Amino acid sequence: MNIRLIAFDLDGTLLNNKKAVSPRTKAVLERAAGKGVLLVPATGRLHRDLPADVAALPSLRYVIAINGAEVFDRKEDRLLYQADLDRNDALKLMKYMDSLPAIYGWYQGGQGFISARYYERMEEFAHAPWLFDSMKRAYTPTENPEKTLLKEKSGPQKLQLYFRDMEARRMALEEIPRLFPQCVVSSSLPINIEVNAACATKGAALAFLAKHLRIAIAETLAFGDGTNDISMIRQAGIGVAMGNAAPELLAAADRVTADNDEDGLAKVLEELGF
Repeated sequence: MNIRLIAFDLDGTLLNNKKAVSPRTKAVLERAAGKGVLLVPATGRLHRDLPADVAALPSLRYVIAINGAEVFDRKEDRLLYQADLDRNDALKLMKYMDSLPAIYGWYQGGQGFISARYYERMEEFAHAPWLFDSMKRAYTPTENPEKTLLKEKSGPQKLQLYFRDMEARRMALEEIPRLFPQCVVSSSLPINIEVNAACATKGAALAFLAKHLRIAIAETLAFGDGTNDISMIRQAGIGVAMGNAAPELLAAADRVTADNDEDGLAKVLEELGF
């Protein structure tokens, strides 16, 4: 099979549990790039928040960011695709989220924002030091979230909740799609909920990028582990679930590989001749 584009989630997929790209995975990706294959991170993060060892991978020009709300061209430093939440919907979501036993932030205009009162509680809600560090990099505190949201030129691309109470998270996962059917709800971590516009999915972004680059969707390969990866796994020519993937993703995948601490991504690429 001719693979011309490999898309991969980061946390729980490309990155091991030490939040690093293993030497084996790095080597096989370098071999793939040497054969002309495009490497495309597909992440819930901002495009500017790639870990250093990911950003240093060869042929890494395009990034699917914020769960597919953006496709960014790093070489030309410009957005190729953007899908925003409606501002009024976002304000209603924020009001609803303020009623939950959780904290939340949002991405808008290439930046992350969070209420100052939630910023002070981030460490309390981060389940691991790496997540707390990531949140500190991503979010800027604001005293007036509504004013901050409305002053940006574009609408927000994603709102993201963080929970300590898993029963409250379970209930919110059921309630948000019912209250806000115009949005898509997913998760990339066992403690979070991510809300994007319905048209902002990794699958839609992958389809856009493949068409933009004149690559047949059958020539794409994608890896993921979270529910925010399901649309991409279904869209790709071959969709691969990591062994540590959410049950919903395992059910959607064409094949399942080993987990992210066992070089699952590398094993598939080696089997395909890279």
